[in-house]
Amino acid sequence: MENHRKGLFQRFLDGVEYLGNKLPHPVTLFAILALAVLALSAIVSATGISVEHPGEEGEMVEVTNLLNAEGIQYIFESMVDNFIGFAPLGVVLATMLGIGLAERTGLISACLRGFVLSVPKKLVTLGLVFAGIMSSVASDAGYVVLPPLGAVIFAALGRHPLAGLAAAFAGVSAGFSANLFLSATDPMLGELTIDAASVVDPAYAEGMNIAMNYYFIIASTFLLTFVGAWVTERIVEPRLGKYTGEHTEDLNGLDALEKKGLIAAGIALLVGLIATALLIVPPNGIMRGEDGSIVQSPFMSSLVPIIALLFFIPGLVYGKVTKNIKNDKDVANQLSDTMASMGMFIVLAFTAGQFVAYFTESNMGLVLGVFGAQFLESINLSGIPLIIMFILVAGFINLFIGSASAKWAMMAPVFVPIMMQLGYSPELTQMAYRIADSATNIITPLMTYFAIIIAFAQKYDKKMGIGTLISVMFPYSIVFLISWTIFLILWMSIGYLDFLPFEPNLGPGSPIEYNK
Repeated sequence: MENHRKGLFQRFLDGVEYLGNKLPHPVTLFAILALAVLALSAIVSATGISVEHPGEEGEMVEVTNLLNAEGIQYIFESMVDNFIGFAPLGVVLATMLGIGLAERTGLISACLRGFVLSVPKKLVTLGLVFAGIMSSVASDAGYVVLPPLGAVIFAALGRHPLAGLAAAFAGVSAGFSANLFLSATDPMLGELTIDAASVVDPAYAEGMNIAMNYYFIIASTFLLTFVGAWVTERIVEPRLGKYTGEHTEDLNGLDALEKKGLIAAGIALLVGLIATALLIVPPNGIMRGEDGSIVQSPFMSSLVPIIALLFFIPGLVYGKVTKNIKNDKDVANQLSDTMASMGMFIVLAFTAGQFVAYFTESNMGLVLGVFGAQFLESINLSGIPLIIMFILVAGFINLFIGSASAKWAMMAPVFVPIMMQLGYSPELTQMAYRIADSATNIITPLMTYFAIIIAFAQKYDKKMGIGTLISVMFPYSIVFLISWTIFLILWMSIGYLDFLPFEPNLGPGSPIEYNK
């Protein structure tokens, strides 16, 4: 970074980078938190503090000491179960088997390139942001494919390539929690939310599903697409000015084999969707619930394998057509590579699983939730100010801890019970978290792909550094955060209108309010 005198905001960003780098790795951080819970359970239990169980009138709950004889036995006996039982572990790995094959055969990349290159020039910015938002169905593939593609497209059109890179990066990262489809993020966060809700009200948690934010994220996709395009064309691109670099680009479309593969994969996807519809659309569909319900049904309980199959089958077909898959060994190797790429997540799941299990077993989440709710009530912080404060807190934490699942594994056991005590559903708390987590991704140097984006940008600007990239992305972060928060508040406000013939739920069977 340059050595000239830095402004207040630049010094703040330097501070974020410094403090973030001082934090231990998330794996180590969860190990430390797990040990801290053990120590605190012994200290707090000695005080005899107790609260009334919010879901069971008259039942008092105390913090359980996990460092007495019984607690130490529990620590050793439950260690493997805590790892295996970590809520997102199985669902994420199962989902990634399907998504990973589609990514490694090249299907995801071809879809993204084909979509962006087919958009009319006047709609290129909209198309690029939209493709970025949609890329979250392929987990992190969008970070590698779209930002350099956005730069190439803008350069070929005579526009500033960094504006194209920024638009794609904003869609991929700041719009990560919006989509027209469910992605690996939904089960990953949803299972943690359900676990946290079960501490307060197991019966309510039993009726929750991983599609709890689906309606809202669909609507958010269109909001953020237009907002991202507006920021690009009205703020970022004018600020960058005319590109005077020497690097020019030519657009290379899909070759004949890729097009043939996309058509075949599209047919396979259509067949898969029709087969799925036959299981759920007919009134007597075998994946409906006993009373014909869709919300409470085997279908909703089976979303993870359904999502995996709807990626796996088209990915397999595309790979066969394009010769990226020649036999079953290629499939096995690509699935193996996908699981190998999840190695860090598996290690994280071990320490995070211990922390979450200890926190639940000690009853500290429940006790803290009751006291936290009482404190917020005492200062009259509720309603919209409470939601805004929570979003700001989550967004600030995101500047230092990049992993969405790691942060939510820490925050859900604390904030979900607090918000439930104040009458807000776990589904709403999760959506507020997702807004904060997504919107601030692009302005933290600690985000996993930040260095890669800088490397892409340096192709067009050799002086590009952390501060420069953050200054380019900052307008997206602020406008996304503000507009998305306002959108959530409007959604909540509609829910309070008694005369409406429907409830504007956040997802299937996922209300805004929690009623005990």
